Amino acid sequence: MIEALRSLFPAAALESVASIDHPTIRVPAENLVEVCRALHDRPELGFVLLADITAVDWWPREPRYEVVYHLSSPTERLRLKVTIDGNTSRLPTVQAVWPAAGWLERETWDMFGIVFEGHGDLRRLLMPDEWEGHPLRKDFPVQIRLRPRAEEPLQVTEEEFRANLARDKAARADAPGKIGV
Repeated sequence: MIEALRSLFPAAALESVASIDHPTIRVPAENLVEVCRALHDRPELGFVLLADITAVDWWPREPRYEVVYHLSSPTERLRLKVTIDGNTSRLPTVQAVWPAAGWLERETWDMFGIVFEGHGDLRRLLMPDEWEGHPLRKDFPVQIRLRPRAEEPLQVTEEEFRANLARDKAARADAPGKIGV
């Protein structure tokens, strides 16, 4: 797979990444759209399905983010990884290749704050509109202001327990095949 892509993009620094499940290729951000276009459009590759886009925050390491694309063809799966700096946090959109990328890119922006240039509709998808920040960033300030509550388990007497068992047995006997009432 990587050799086929290297022959198509000799100037791109494509790199094979060790993986235990799917072939994985690291793609430079500046070559992302053209590599995705080739993977989608070339019949011998045929990656017609963009299954998911997500990211990993490696803070405080730089490059900080790794954006991960999961692709499928009728016969294979492929993972693309693109690393980007925390200062820029920008990638081009791949919506022109896979229109479904719109929702996936919105989710990744909402959770990590990675901007997909050319997207046109980056707005909250999972978090409320008034939410500030991006909760899956490792430097997101987690503040729990609720007092922890301890609940006591429901206590029943031995007589109540036996009555409940008898009621449940009777209900099962009256309605075979059904569980409980």
